[in-house]
Formats: sequence, structure tokens, C-alpha cells
Amino acid sequence: MTSPIQILCISGSQPVDLWDSPFGPFVAHQVPTLLDAAAALQAREHDAVVIDATAPGALAALALWPLLTQAVLDAAVVVVTREPGAAEAVTLVQAGVQDVLAPTDAAGLARALRLAVERKRLEVAARKAYATDLATGLPNHTQLLEHMTHLVALRAREPAPMALVILRIEGLAATEAALGREAANVLKRKVAVRLRAGLRASDVVASLGADTFAVLLAWLDAPDAAERVARKLAHSLTQPFSITGRERQVGVRLGLASFPEHGQQAEDLLRRALAQAAQMAALGSSGQVAHAIERGPDRGAQAAANDEG
Repeated sequence: MTSPIQILCISGSQPVDLWDSPFGPFVAHQVPTLLDAAAALQAREHDAVVIDATAPGALAALALWPLLTQAVLDAAVVVVTREPGAAEAVTLVQAGVQDVLAPTDAAGLARALRLAVERKRLEVAARKAYATDLATGLPNHTQLLEHMTHLVALRAREPAPMALVILRIEGLAATEAALGREAANVLKRKVAVRLRAGLRASDVVASLGADTFAVLLAWLDAPDAAERVARKLAHSLTQPFSITGRERQVGVRLGLASFPEHGQQAEDLLRRALAQAAQMAALGSSGQVAHAIERGPDRGAQAAANDEG
């Protein structure tokens, strides 16, 4: 049996779990207004969002809705509005909305929703196909910039600090020379696992090439949180790794860029953090991390040195 398509209906949209349509089955989760949708969007448990913008002024409110950027990242968004103008419809599509429809019957909306969901799934699959680092399975440079750009746009409407940490790893080339390319790839994957283990689910780890990782701290709880997290991550990476039964260590060069202090564009933040990492002395195999490292309660515990799990 086909899994039901989960629909989040906003602003009085009609329930879709009752639709008797070959394009289903659908299960509806309804909230009355845009302001009530934050928790549902955060849960990311829906495939599509139907926004009823038929009331007077609803389209103008939707254009100012700070969560629209988040909604279109994870789901197919369909807007229903009376006599949508070409300019308004194009603006919404450019913002990531899948379709803009005039009010229609249940069967017509069911068909539009199913096709929007399938287009979104193809879009996500295509994005992952060209935006994933094959050695680690992490997002690559392209996907990181895309994600940062969406977050920066969201911050323009809903200001909040975030930061980008760059970690340049020294020791991967030496491991390849000593143990072979596959051993170096294993080491790189274990570095990725250890980084991921020290972060919250909302943080993003990306691979930016042969020896560089990026960590996007999407939410910061304190002014010094980014530096504390960066040092904690560097400290975790200086602990030995077990590769094919041998102990290997790496060095880490750190770079940090904070939004909005160091830039308000994704490319500017990335450029700043990369430049700082290139200038910093390596910590670890060719140096020592400062003693005053704070693990901090806001990210996860460090992974075990061997990362065998």
C-alpha cells in the first residue's frame, strides 16, 4: 500500500484526508493561521503545505511571512488564492512555492498536490545527486551555500545570530601515503562522524574538498557559543583515530565567521572563514589545543576516539 502523503493545511484550507482521489491517500494536519504553523514546520513531518490565501490581504501577509523560506526547503508548498495575478504568482514561485492555484474542487487540488509533491521529490533527489561529497555522504560546497543562502534570507525577516566554522584537516595526505587511499577515506569519514556527534540536529556539517569541513551553527545561544563549539570540535579531532588497526592523528586549522558581524551574504561568510583557517596555526598533531577549551552544554558530547559505532 502506498504511504499516505502528509499535508499541512494553513489558514482554513479544507481537510485533505477525506478526499476520495486516486492521487492520494492524504492525511491532513490543520492549523488556523500562518502564526500557528511554526511548530509544525519545525517537526518536518509533512510532504506538502497548502496555504489558503483566499481572504483579503492574505497574499500580502504571505509575502511577509518569515517562515516561508523554511517551508519551501522541506516540502512542496501550494498556495490557493482568488484570481492570482501573473506577477504575484511568479514572485511566489521564485520564492520556492511549487504552484499557485485559484480555488478548485477537491479532486483538482488533490491532483495538483500530488504532482507538486512528486516534483519536489525529484528536485530534492537531483540536488542531492550533484551536491553530495561521495567520500563522506555529507553536503558539499554547493549544497552548503544553498542552505546558508536560505538561512540568511530567513534571518533578514527574523534576525538571529549564526556562525560558520571551517576546519582544515592535516594528516589525510600522510595517511593516504602510508596506508592507501581507502584508509584516507575511512579517516575522512571518521572525522565527519566525530564532528556530527558533537553538534545539535539543527547544525549542518559539510565537506568542502579533500581536507576541509564546514560546520554551520544555525542557532547560537550565547555570544561566545560559536568559538566554544569550534574549540570543542577541534579538541575532539585531535584525539587519535583507529584506522585499519593503526592509530592516526590529525591536525586542525580553525576559521570562524559570524552572521551578521562578519558578513550578510553566504559567500562572504565562507570566504572569511576559509581565509582565517588558512592563516591559523594547526592544532593537534603539530600543536596543542589551548587548555581553556569549553565543551559547553549546548552541543552533544564528543565521540569516542575510535569512532567504531
